[in-house]
Amino acid sequence: MRAVRLAALDTPPGLTQTRRPDPAKGEIAIDVAACGLNFADLLMITGQYQERPALPFTMGLEVAGRVASVGPGVTAFWPGQRVAAFTGQGGLAERVVCPANRCVPVPDTMPLAEAAGFLIAYGTSHLALAHRAQLRAGESLLVLGAAGGVGLTAVEIGAAMGARVIAVARGEDKLQIARQAGAAVCLDSSTVDLRAELKALGGIDVVYDAIGEPLATPALRALRPEGRFLAIGFAGGKVPQFPANILLVKNLTVIGLYWGGYLTFAPDALTGSLRTLMDWYEQGRIRPHISHILPFERFAEGFELLRNRKSTGKIVIEIAAD
Repeated sequence: MRAVRLAALDTPPGLTQTRRPDPAKGEIAIDVAACGLNFADLLMITGQYQERPALPFTMGLEVAGRVASVGPGVTAFWPGQRVAAFTGQGGLAERVVCPANRCVPVPDTMPLAEAAGFLIAYGTSHLALAHRAQLRAGESLLVLGAAGGVGLTAVEIGAAMGARVIAVARGEDKLQIARQAGAAVCLDSSTVDLRAELKALGGIDVVYDAIGEPLATPALRALRPEGRFLAIGFAGGKVPQFPANILLVKNLTVIGLYWGGYLTFAPDALTGSLRTLMDWYEQGRIRPHISHILPFERFAEGFELLRNRKSTGKIVIEIAAD
């Protein structure tokens, strides 16, 4: 089968032929229709991601497709069923095998291209806002990187939860997309004094930060007493360092969120969150935004769009027709 493989760190991944895998006990094999790209894919190429698969490996963290076969002991899934899965690796291929407990059924109303980019982005934002920060209706939510893969879902979910969402992104085209997702206030990070603007707005209750510096520090300083700062990622390239005295004086809380970690220590929280999100999708409360759907042969273009921040929402690689 065809697969996108990384042979060595800091080298371009390539589309090659590799063996078609079979499921073992507790696993399912999925004929992949589409694979969602994530910033974590770029970090894996350079060895900077939290998880470092042994080289060489097939790239791709999340997929959607149809079950090809099931391994011994799997009863919740069956061949031909439409599913989405967090694979961790292996998704940029014509077939992938993963544990059955990393898979969820896909509603008939959801195109597989949408499902391929749904789990990580929406799962991260919902778990962060509802479970970790316990965002409440009427609170102010600041989203940094509001037009990106996870940032846009934070805008949409925050608005669905009744928060007043303040979106920060670079350029009016990206801010317009955040506005359409439910942002009440939009700030262009390339033109405004973020700290002054947030102060004029009266402060923030929750910060959702997928960027890091240089936006993180002014966002932290805009938090009201007992505010919560969600550290989601560092797409800006610099990890923020917060003075403990500021946290102390204002009674602030900095909260880390690594969505994939819940598969190990609290899988029920993760699967419960995904069930809620699938219900919201069927109710029309959330609608994924995909800026680019590219054919398998153009996967490298998808990585470049991600690297150069030329996309909004998700980039999806289409591997086979649904």
